[in-house]
Amino acid sequence: MRFVKMQGAGNDYVYVDCFRETVSDPGTLAARLSDRHFGIGSDGLVLICPSEKADCRMRMFNADGSEGEMCGNAIRCVGKYVYEHGIAAKERLTVETLAGIKTLELEIIGGKAIAATVDMGVPELTSKLPEGIFVEGRKQTFVGISMGNPHAVYFRKEIGELDLNAVGPEYENHTRFPDRVNSEFVQVLGRGHVRMRVWERGSGETMACGTGASACAAACMLMGYTDDTVQVDLLGGTLTIRWDRGGSGHIFMTGPAEEVFRGEIDV
Repeated sequence: MRFVKMQGAGNDYVYVDCFRETVSDPGTLAARLSDRHFGIGSDGLVLICPSEKADCRMRMFNADGSEGEMCGNAIRCVGKYVYEHGIAAKERLTVETLAGIKTLELEIIGGKAIAATVDMGVPELTSKLPEGIFVEGRKQTFVGISMGNPHAVYFRKEIGELDLNAVGPEYENHTRFPDRVNSEFVQVLGRGHVRMRVWERGSGETMACGTGASACAAACMLMGYTDDTVQVDLLGGTLTIRWDRGGSGHIFMTGPAEEVFRGEIDV
């Protein structure tokens, strides 16, 4: 099976072109390929598939084999792939996901897509503003946001020393979230600038999360901590999030997309 490894702000996935390849058991394959010692190594597996509704369809599987509804960093890389491989050689693309059809505007330099702006849709508040749960032996308040997948955003004065490997599973699997949840830990630096770390359900801590950055920004704006455009610094890079609250109500995410390498693997 041929594959391409791509990353967006350090959020890395193995991509398979299902216009040319067939994947019969993507969940099992995702867990195998994602292993960084015995596989290719990634945050998961992304299948780029034909669609009857859009230019292509994206299926995203986490490192544990579970299927996710949407991934903001992965979808930028999908846009890059379909543009550069002639599947849909245009700068404005549509991609079908389990969270609906998403529109991308590609930034093209020298015939290559180096970045993209994704219409992430309308954020949905899924909690009180804020709401409390008991984690780590004490009450923690969060803002629940759905970007087509579930997020809980926690505000901290400092996030650098947070041991997510130790506490992340407790947040992900809390009984408040029957389908598990992506957990974002946010440090507000200014009206247009925040830092974020993320514990993704099914994958653990990752270098970046596009839907998480979008949920983080929406929570910051709803709480009055930032303006409606904010720079989100993640472990793997920076994403710019804009919420068109006075117009469409949609969140727009801008960030990079980069191919790392190509290869073949026996499956």
